[in-house]
Amino acid sequence: MSDLNARKIFEEVLPSNLKENPDKAKSTNAIYVFNLTGDDGGSWTLDFTKDEDFVSEGESDDAQCTITMTDGDFVDMWEGRLNPAQAFMMNKISIQGNMGLAMKLQNFIG
Repeated sequence: MSDLNARKIFEEVLPSNLKENPDKAKSTNAIYVFNLTGDDGGSWTLDFTKDEDFVSEGESDDAQCTITMTDGDFVDMWEGRLNPAQAFMMNKISIQGNMGLAMKLQNFIG
């Protein structure tokens, strides 16, 4: 069992990955909100309309796509144990807003 949790992914791993490849984030040019439930849950905004500092804690009113899931399912998806499409079919993920943008997230997650 890894010691990776949702908070660590959003606060350390994902920002580091994005810093290495900011063009990928900018090409997405969208704002996402993740609402994760569970012990290591919380809300985070991924703002790919900015030039840097793409990840912040809390929700944005400007989100074009909001994704709600448990922290455990998010970590499983991040680590490749849970396929995003399967998770959606199993109602483990709730997506509000632009579904096409949700599909683009696979560039960053899983």
